[in-house]
Amino acid sequence: MSKSIFQPFKTNISGITLPEKFTFPFYYEPHELSIIAANELQSYLETQTDFEHNFGLKENQEGLVIGKMFGVLVCQNQDGELGYLWAFSGKLAGVNHLPYFVPTIFDMLQEDGFFRKEEEVLNAINRQIEILENSNELKNKKIQLENTKSEALSDIQNQKEKIKRLKLERDEKRNSFANLSTSEIEQLELELSEESKKESILLKKMTKYWNFQIEKAQKEVNLLLDEINQLKEERRVKSGALQQKLFAEYSFLNQFGERKSIGEIFNNNPPAGAGECAAPKLLHYAFEHHLKPIAMAEFWWGQSPKSEIRKHKQFYPACKSKCEPILFSHMLRGLEMESNPFQENPAEGKNIEIVYEDDVLAVINKPSEFLSVPGKIISDSVYQRVKELYPNATGPLIVHRLDMSTSGLMLIAKDEETYVKLQSQFIKRTIKKRYVALLDGILEDNEGFIDLPLRVDLDDRPRQLVCYEHGKTAQTNWEKIEVRNNQTLVYFYPITGRTHQLRVHASHELGLKTPIVGDDLYGSKANRLHLHAESLTFEHPNSKKEITIKVNADF
Repeated sequence: MSKSIFQPFKTNISGITLPEKFTFPFYYEPHELSIIAANELQSYLETQTDFEHNFGLKENQEGLVIGKMFGVLVCQNQDGELGYLWAFSGKLAGVNHLPYFVPTIFDMLQEDGFFRKEEEVLNAINRQIEILENSNELKNKKIQLENTKSEALSDIQNQKEKIKRLKLERDEKRNSFANLSTSEIEQLELELSEESKKESILLKKMTKYWNFQIEKAQKEVNLLLDEINQLKEERRVKSGALQQKLFAEYSFLNQFGERKSIGEIFNNNPPAGAGECAAPKLLHYAFEHHLKPIAMAEFWWGQSPKSEIRKHKQFYPACKSKCEPILFSHMLRGLEMESNPFQENPAEGKNIEIVYEDDVLAVINKPSEFLSVPGKIISDSVYQRVKELYPNATGPLIVHRLDMSTSGLMLIAKDEETYVKLQSQFIKRTIKKRYVALLDGILEDNEGFIDLPLRVDLDDRPRQLVCYEHGKTAQTNWEKIEVRNNQTLVYFYPITGRTHQLRVHASHELGLKTPIVGDDLYGSKANRLHLHAESLTFEHPNSKKEITIKVNADF
């Protein structure tokens, strides 16, 4: 095993107690040892000369700006010595292997490897397809086909018009039969009939001729297209075979020495980049070299992407879509881990407060870390609590939702008619909502408007991305209240109501660039998310009077 990959701590860690359980990778506070290992990696990144990569941290640096997720795994060797491993997600500086970092599970970039060889075969097929698709021969054959179709259409149409014209002429002749004898009329009718048959036969022959010419021209085009389609089918088969081979090569170890391929884990349909994240790389190397995992952490290094919210040096959990199936179904099996907070009821010991109530509706004050509606694992929620409070209510009850971590006012409808009327106000955006939030920094401006469209991060639900192509409109007005202890208290006036809208608008580089205090998704964890739905103004569905309810935040 390379000593440069399993590294000893440079910092004195003799007084630090080891964690009792391994890090739960999808929601955690980094252990002190993980923080030290991360700091030593960051020191290396700030001073290293082993590779050149533009993280967007230096002015006028060449190359595309690409921030990167890094991971550290504190582990123990068979002699009981503590050290750590480093890893990066994906490629770094365009390569898979760099000094001090664990290698990738499978190196697709290896020059003499099967992937590069098969890739070149596929590229050669692609070049053949491109040449054939753009060839003058195919272009000319297609033009010839279209010209033949056009000429045929014109010729046949002219004949049809001629038939119509001759029919009119024959009808005029028949009108002049009055002064003719019966035998003359019969003779003329025979002539006219023969003329009609002659033109119809000519139309059939003409149609048959042009159909033959079109078919002939189409066959010439098809011969070339068939060659292209054969190449495409060959590419499809080879690409599929290569993909299956890759799935088999991405094979992960666990502590029992068991291997499981990415194809097995994802039923041969893994998301792009699965297996290239830091966490599986670190654990695989540890198990492969008989190292005992102690604690793990991942952090972002560099400029934030345009769509995601990633802060330089900040710790983040492992991604769900790519890493969760690999880690949970296989790699972490048998490891004693910290408890899964997503399986714990965050509402336990908390109560909802009724701040307004009448015969048809209620307004409640929801505590933070309290579900609005039942989740997949936890059923305790505002809905369940309200259902118990109003057992005779017939309405859907929940008119709108708040994020679990957001506290504040929610409207409750006791019957369906009231629900429909209140929902209509939300749809028409006549309901006025005001949120108060404490931001982790100082804002220069006093007010503003944010317009950043949002969509869910398919690789890491429930996180949201800013996406101008597929995102839904998300708009927020904001107003600064005061600055205290290097933090800013603001009012948010959401125009739309997208998931995590205020949290993303506060944190994103194109928004306020200042996350809400306690935002464990887009900022840093604290005792709570400092976001509160403070005020709600709506028209009472029966009295039509405007009602304003306000409950101050507890921060």
